[in-house]
Amino acid sequence: MGITNNLLKRVWEHKNKIFRGFTDKYDVNKLVYYETFENINEAILREKKLKRWKRKWKLELIEKENKNWFDLYDKISQ
Repeated sequence: MGITNNLLKRVWEHKNKIFRGFTDKYDVNKLVYYETFENINEAILREKKLKRWKRKWKLELIEKENKNWFDLYDKISQ
């Protein structure tokens, strides 16, 4: 999870292990779900809400939108 104003760049950074951290340590580099917001405050509130969710709820949210867990990076890079 995270907030960015440049999703394409952020995913590229994760795929190329530019920064050390959770995604580097656990080799997390697929974009399987994202939401867009016009207002940064709304995005922050949504992220805080999702962080309180149970893992099961998060998995259900992803699978509702992306049942096969396709990497959406290609979709946003076009």
